[in-house]
Amino acid sequence: MVGLSVSPEISLADEPVKIQAWGLPLDQVITLQAWLKDEKGHIFQSRAFYKTDMEGKVDLEKSPATGGDFHGVCPMGLFWALKPTTPFKKLIKRDVIGSPFLIHLELYSSLVVKPHEDEPAASKVIERWYSAPGVQRILIREGRVRGALFLPPGEGPFPGVVDMFGGVGGLLEYRSSLLASRGFASLALAYFAYDDLPSFLGEIDLKYFEEAAQFLCDHPKVSGDGVGVVAICKGAEVALAMASYLPQVAATVCINGFNAVNGSNLFYGDLFIKAIPYKLERILCIDFWSISFTNAINDPRKPEYQDSILPLEKARGPILFMAGEKDQHFNSLLFAREAKSRAEKHGKKDVYVQCYPGAGHLIEPPGFPFCPVSQGSLFPFPVTWGGELLPHCRAQEACWKALQEFFRSNIRCSRRNKL
Repeated sequence: MVGLSVSPEISLADEPVKIQAWGLPLDQVITLQAWLKDEKGHIFQSRAFYKTDMEGKVDLEKSPATGGDFHGVCPMGLFWALKPTTPFKKLIKRDVIGSPFLIHLELYSSLVVKPHEDEPAASKVIERWYSAPGVQRILIREGRVRGALFLPPGEGPFPGVVDMFGGVGGLLEYRSSLLASRGFASLALAYFAYDDLPSFLGEIDLKYFEEAAQFLCDHPKVSGDGVGVVAICKGAEVALAMASYLPQVAATVCINGFNAVNGSNLFYGDLFIKAIPYKLERILCIDFWSISFTNAINDPRKPEYQDSILPLEKARGPILFMAGEKDQHFNSLLFAREAKSRAEKHGKKDVYVQCYPGAGHLIEPPGFPFCPVSQGSLFPFPVTWGGELLPHCRAQEACWKALQEFFRSNIRCSRRNKL
């Protein structure tokens, strides 16, 4: 009898699963397919071919994929390789508390190019959740601050983290809900294109982010004398500005970000930092259907842009830059290395750069598949993010572990809460 097992069948999205099949013809190519339907009805699917052993078994922790969407031994490859059937869609989990993604895993006892035309020999439905039981979501409208606060179960106190994304705007909550599942009080912070916030990021008012950081510091279940900040892309630029100027920030993780103010001028009381302008006429068209911003970002090393570089040497706490070597959105590794060099020249020794070979721009938590290109929100054309499937997704796992360790090591956690 053909069998298929997945362990565990219910898990958090950042957890690995073990997949095995048995009762198959000996030494024969079989097909495994995974697919899911997102909250907007879009289908994402992946497929890999395996050769059974002399007992008619396949174990994804040992058996190499011989073809399909990836090659070699990759236990999570079917999850990593999920791609949209409608071009340029990006998988995003929006309801992070009330429902999981349901991933359908189907086993075919031969090489099947179009699995939907055949009945699978065995199948499983896997639940991938984005919050652990007991995680609390609180919608935030405090003063000007807009977002969602995620609290772990229990009395705490917990280390606090402000969590931001980039140029897509709106409110994305899946990283914060997973951070709360791992013991952090995480504020998913919106800063434009959400609720009553500006629809376009015309300028950056650092006072808004100071208000958000102070709100988190003051929360009765948040411990210590400071909070962490994690952000990607444009959000990482804001995170670096927060680290440079705000005393509430104890530790910062910048994922594929800038070392200077770009595109939108920054204000903080009497402080004004003029943004380095984008050169939109230098946007690259790739394969006639997507665009890359790599050449549209000016080099901050030019003398005329020195006043736009953020003074990260003023930061009270450590800063960790995570950069994908194959980032095709912009040269994030260059900016990270320039930031570290500046810090060292000013005597700041706790700025770190971690380069991930083969990784692209969109480094997400491990629960998300590789996305090399997707439809951008600000432009009518898809945006190229770069990267290679297996090294990029391995980088996502490494980054997720590293940022949690970084925050736990650098955000002081007192034993008393403030209740």
